[in-house]
Parts: sequence; structure tokens; C-alpha cells
Amino acid sequence: MITQEQLKETQERRDALKKYLDIDGKKIQVEEEELRTHVPGFWDDPEAARKQMKKVKDLQAWIDDYHAVDSAVEELTVGWDFIKEGVIEEAELDQLYAHASALIEDLELKNMLRREEDKMDVVLKINSGAGGTESQDWASMLMRMYLRYCEKHGYKATIANLLEGDEAGIKSCTINVEGDFAYGYLKCENGVHRLVRVSPYNAQGKRMTSFASVFVTPLIDDTIEVKVDPALLSWDTFRSGGAGGQNVNKVESGVRLRYQFTDPYTGEKEEILIENTETRDQPKNKENAMRHLRSILYDKELQHRLQEQAKVEAGKMKIEWGSQIRSYVFDDRRVKDHRTNYQTSDVGGVMDGDLDGFIKAYLMEFAEADESKG
Repeated sequence: MITQEQLKETQERRDALKKYLDIDGKKIQVEEEELRTHVPGFWDDPEAARKQMKKVKDLQAWIDDYHAVDSAVEELTVGWDFIKEGVIEEAELDQLYAHASALIEDLELKNMLRREEDKMDVVLKINSGAGGTESQDWASMLMRMYLRYCEKHGYKATIANLLEGDEAGIKSCTINVEGDFAYGYLKCENGVHRLVRVSPYNAQGKRMTSFASVFVTPLIDDTIEVKVDPALLSWDTFRSGGAGGQNVNKVESGVRLRYQFTDPYTGEKEEILIENTETRDQPKNKENAMRHLRSILYDKELQHRLQEQAKVEAGKMKIEWGSQIRSYVFDDRRVKDHRTNYQTSDVGGVMDGDLDGFIKAYLMEFAEADESKG
């Protein structure tokens, strides 16, 4: 059964959240912002109206989350009184404590996501490394892991492009993830993921090491302006169906975008290549590819800002795209994050999308550095 000290700590964390989040101030803000939605002609500018409605919704979400915490702590407090009177069992009180603690921890973590891009949706791209079938199989396992994570957290995940492996697995895939603070939580997945296991594709049953890289960029919308030079754009089209049969696409609906990018800070030139086969509608695929391009260009500017700030802070936080961030050692039943040293023996759970422990450990260690870069 929980102690009185644990109850007191829970109440103090609840009270601290009310202060940090300025719940009373947000309630006033919501009232003021809602008044703006009632003025005549509010919907004459649909885009401005949409932004205003989103602003109200975002503010209200913080209030609702805090109210959920407050209610859970109040139930726990009442439960503590009831246990002394023999009205409820100790197990029920422990359940109330676990529920309140989980809500508090979730809101504390969300409060760490203060950067502009943290609220955005995500483009998550997985590329298999060298190693043929084994690494391609590993890439497909990571794809499944992230799809399961999205499913568990109520995120909408759409596969925008998929390149299947030669024998099994995938060579690459691009997933668009939509949901509250998707980038804020998934940004810690950016980097190289290493698998160590006895490969089912090795006849000698040897232990093999495979790599796959994960690139996470904020999926921006039309409210953020990014300059794209049409003169540097070119398009190809191709059929985006499968290997054959009834489902093969006989129309060239798949699109391939090429953009000749020059880094304004270093002068380095790079061709950005984006393929989109999300729908059977070529104009829609072009629109999606352009959105992905704008997200990449936005992210490049974002990474420059982060790197400049990192120099000032003596590089406390590593942001290199190619850094190895996590090892999945199946035989030893161990998954370890090399940045935070957080690890778990629940390999099956991790591969089923249970990444919360890794994400929380990352945010706890790096959120303060992230916030100072804002």
C-alpha cells in the first residue's frame, strides 16, 4: 500500500503542474481567444479562422489534461481516507495511485516539449544499412515497431512510400505520422539503430549485426512559410503498383521529385530526392511530395539553428544524423539506448511499439537543453 509521503508527493506534483502550466492564466486566455471566434465575418478568412480555432483547442487541451490530473489526485486523496475506514481495499488504493502518477508523469513530460516544432506531425523515414536481406528485414521490423507505437498512442500513420527488399523486408519506407506532439516524442528516434541476433537468413546460425537508419523531421503545414525555388524542381512519374495482378497500377501515379538544394550556410550542393506513391492520384501525390520537401527544407534550417546553439553550449547534446543511438540485442534480451543508458529486457514489448521508457528517459535528460535552444 502507498505511504502518506507518496500521497503528499503526488499532491505536490499536481500543485506544481498547476503553477508551471499557469492553468488559471490559460483559462483566461481561452475565454479571450474564444471571443475572437464570435466576431462577425470570422469565417470570411478560412485559413485565419482555422489557425484561431487551433489556438483555442491547444490551450484547452492543456486545461483538460490538468483537470484529468487534478481529478485523479482528488480520487486518490478520498481513497486514502476510505482505506482508513475500511471502505476500499489496499489494491484499489494502489491502482488509484498508479493512475494518478501516470497522468502526472505524462503531463510533466508534455510540459517539456516547448519548442515550436515539438507540436508538429512527423515524417519518419527508415533506410536499411549494408548487409542485404538481414538489414532489410531489420528495417521492416523497425517499420512495424513504429506503426505499433503510433497505433498505441492514437496517432494516424500513413505509409507515403515503400521500397521492398530483394528477398524479404524493405530497403526503405517513409511514414507520415499525425497527432499531438508527434515530433516532440519521436524526435529521439533519429539516428542509427543496431540489431544483434542469430540471423534466420544465415545457414550457419551465426550471430549477426545489422544497421538501419531512422530520419525524423517535422511535417510542416501551410501555416509555416518555406521558400521553394521552382527553377530547382524537376519531376518524374512512374507506376506505383505492386508486382502484378489485379492491383497493379497501369497509370503513372507515382511521382519522384528532385530538388537541387544549395546550403545557404556552407555552399554545399545536394540533390533532394522524394518519391510518393501514397495514393493513385498523381496530383495528390505531387502535393504530398511537395509537403515532404518543405518539411525537409524546414528541418535543415532547424538543424542549423540547433548546431549553432550546440556550439555555444559546448555540444552537450549530439544531433548527428549518423550517430548510433540504440542497440537491440535479441539473444541477451536487452535493448539499450546509448545516449541515456536506459535499457530494458522486454525486447518483445519494444518491438511491439513500447518505446515510452526510451522516450521519457531522453526527454528527462535532454529536454532542458532543448528548451534552452528555443
